[in-house]
Amino acid sequence: MSPTSGPPHRLRVEHLDRALGIRTTAPRLSWRLPDGAREQLAYRITTDNGWDSGWVDSGQNLLVTYAGPPLLSSQRVEWRVRLRTDLGESPVSAPSSFETGLLWEEDWQASWVEPGQMPEGSAGQRPAALLRFEFDVDRPVVAARLHATAQGVYEAFLNGARVGDAELTPGWTQYDVRLQVQTCDVTASVRSGRNAIGVVLADGWFRGQTGITRAAEQWGDRLAALLQLQVEHDDGSVTVVGSGPGWRSSTGHVVAADLIAGERWDLTRLERGWAGPAFDDTAWDDVAVVEHGFAGLVDSPAPPVRRVEEIVPVSVTRLDARRQIVDLGQNINGWVRLTDLGPAGTTLTLTHGEWLDQDGDVTTDHLRPAVPFLPEPLPAGQVDSVVSAGVPGDVFEPRRTTHGFRYVRIDGHPGDLTADDVRGVVVHTDLRRTGSFGCSEERVNRFHEAAVWSLRSNACDVPTDCPHRERSPWVGDWQLFIPTAAFLYDVAGFSLKWLRDVAVDQWPDGTVANTSPSTRGEGRESPIAFLNGSAGWGDAAVIVPWELYRAYGDVDVLDELWPTMVRWLARTERLAREGRHPARAARRAEPAPHEEYLVDTGFHWGEWLVPGEEIDDFRAWVAADKGDVATAYFAHSAGLMARIADLTGRPEDAARYAELAGNVRAAWCAEYLDDAGRLTPDTQANHVRALAFGLVPDELRATVADRLVELIRKADTHLGTGFLATPHLLPVLAGTGHLDVAYELLMQDTEPSWLVMVDRGATTVWERWNGVDAEGVPHESLNHYSKGAVVSFLHRYTAGIEVVEPAYRRFRVRPRPGGGLTHAEAAHESPYGRIESAWRIEGGAFELRVVVPAGTAAEIVLPDGSVDGAGPGTHTYTCALEESLR
Repeated sequence: MSPTSGPPHRLRVEHLDRALGIRTTAPRLSWRLPDGAREQLAYRITTDNGWDSGWVDSGQNLLVTYAGPPLLSSQRVEWRVRLRTDLGESPVSAPSSFETGLLWEEDWQASWVEPGQMPEGSAGQRPAALLRFEFDVDRPVVAARLHATAQGVYEAFLNGARVGDAELTPGWTQYDVRLQVQTCDVTASVRSGRNAIGVVLADGWFRGQTGITRAAEQWGDRLAALLQLQVEHDDGSVTVVGSGPGWRSSTGHVVAADLIAGERWDLTRLERGWAGPAFDDTAWDDVAVVEHGFAGLVDSPAPPVRRVEEIVPVSVTRLDARRQIVDLGQNINGWVRLTDLGPAGTTLTLTHGEWLDQDGDVTTDHLRPAVPFLPEPLPAGQVDSVVSAGVPGDVFEPRRTTHGFRYVRIDGHPGDLTADDVRGVVVHTDLRRTGSFGCSEERVNRFHEAAVWSLRSNACDVPTDCPHRERSPWVGDWQLFIPTAAFLYDVAGFSLKWLRDVAVDQWPDGTVANTSPSTRGEGRESPIAFLNGSAGWGDAAVIVPWELYRAYGDVDVLDELWPTMVRWLARTERLAREGRHPARAARRAEPAPHEEYLVDTGFHWGEWLVPGEEIDDFRAWVAADKGDVATAYFAHSAGLMARIADLTGRPEDAARYAELAGNVRAAWCAEYLDDAGRLTPDTQANHVRALAFGLVPDELRATVADRLVELIRKADTHLGTGFLATPHLLPVLAGTGHLDVAYELLMQDTEPSWLVMVDRGATTVWERWNGVDAEGVPHESLNHYSKGAVVSFLHRYTAGIEVVEPAYRRFRVRPRPGGGLTHAEAAHESPYGRIESAWRIEGGAFELRVVVPAGTAAEIVLPDGSVDGAGPGTHTYTCALEESLR
């Protein structure tokens, strides 16, 4: 074949744009087809280490496993690919590369070191340690890599310059089993002659405060660091400089650093030049060399946390002689960078919050955790401070903490600050944006943007529930939001990294922990161990891998998490088979045959945060029968596992789980559905779940959907769903012939509703429907993405982009206009390329433009019911619109 098309492009390794320091010996390679190609017929991969795959007859272009010569540590491999497609044979691609890290324990020549004097103090108040070491380079350097990790969080410097741009390294994992190593290219920073490595080492998640209980020292009470610099010279020799004997330590200007409490600097104590060569460290201590070993050191499949954006304040106003209020105009996760620190000796205190009180001051009362077994709410934290040295050019930027905030009160500055002096620094995992949406209703657009910002605020190395009050990686939250997140951002590696902690956190009996990484203070040896293992939360072990497969075509994640899924379902089966709720036993002395498939014991969060429902008696609420929710998730997960088993070549398991799912559905119907289609309990959430999970027979779906509408109307056309059912509410209505009701709920602007948040000034999604009440008083978190999952309705129904085959290899564009919208558009950067759907209504006509990327095919369904098939390219359609939608 002669080349008749462009080359393949956007080459990636694993789920990374830049694969440096990977610790797999079989990385997976991906590429996109040449523009306009309908189908890949064959591929040929070549590498500079001698691998030529030859022509492989395959349509696979995502996550193709490297099968070349065995990889060595610190090996850089350049690779290219060319294709045969329906357009002909392509030119060879531009090169891409990956580089391994230290693959084997014996590759480590460095030692773990602790500060000579361990930073002490109460939790949240401990200073950061400084570590340093000087060394000589006597030959020309062609390449240099720094491999580093820590028990704590570290920031590395080479010759006074910061290494890389990753924040909060090494990141948060289940440190008992997995600790991430970062690899940075520092070739440009190593110089001939004298060099110096410096490290700032602080508590971080390892021994700092975590979670709603502010528990500390969850993995240890001592900080440690491990660094190895490998310098390759022009003669082929390698110099290794590692942490160990001869390193020195001290404390410096960071007098306290905690992720929750905040960070304090005293710049009068800064020893300038400490991270560079020729610094006098004779007054410093020798480090302590310790034996922590090298087992459990891993890379990360996710991009790092970075400073992603800077926000210019919309205003800086003075409250009184001491206090000034900075308004960023946007609720974020991150910190403030302050460049005017005042005269020498000035002490500035920065208090971060989401809302202002009636006096215009920052309030954090709603962010103080009220834990039932403690006498009073815990501190909100989020307070930084800095003592100025009066040195021009000094900047305060606390990089060992993060805050969730829109407003900052700066106390103690004698001058008037301006917007030029302050920046809001947005900090989160540097996810690649892949989805967008816009429509003719500005308030809907603003809510969509609020959902995006809530995702950004809570994707800080792990998926958290909120960036302040708890900061906990709740498994249920990500289970709910993953379909929405995967449309908006590339969360494949981010989710895979987190799922590996979910797997190692699983208890021997199959319980999935509430949060992962799971802390000792809330885990299986804690006083609140009984709160773990809830339906809808633990099911994340099944649902999240499934959604990653749908969004990215990653079958391997299903294989990797299969043992975790099996143990979770086995536990659920045991609960159903062996337990019986006391209330059910009181009503029915002898168990009915179907009860062996009812999950009505164990702890469950249930629907959680249903509007208008308050938990006045926690013990009674814990003891209540939530079998309708738990059994529904049992059926749903069993059904997914049947499909997963089929995909991963486990036919016997597929048959068993399919049978199990059928039995559980039948049991659910026997207990909660009568022959007339009436459900117990008669709630919106129960009806939504029954329809979303396919629990009711086909002949009763319309009856159940009609009752759902009745319940909505009974609530004066307001939603009555809580945590679990809200993401499914509008899709269920649209899918059962009630699109008009779905749009009425979407556009509802009285409480509870999504647009109330917008009308009351939200720039992120609230945890509670009345997060800011009618009197302007805030309640709990104002940055909690779960209720923002509704924006998936905008992507899949309003704009109409629906995945049909994994990774959008086949997809459907079926816009369903309504709600008075006159235009809408959405775009999604799928693994195959950019998908677009844009429509408008003019003069009673519906006009649609669709973009289909190479290697994919789309089914187009217009509002008049007409259907068309579309291959790669841009396509336009028009049809008449019925009167009710004009």
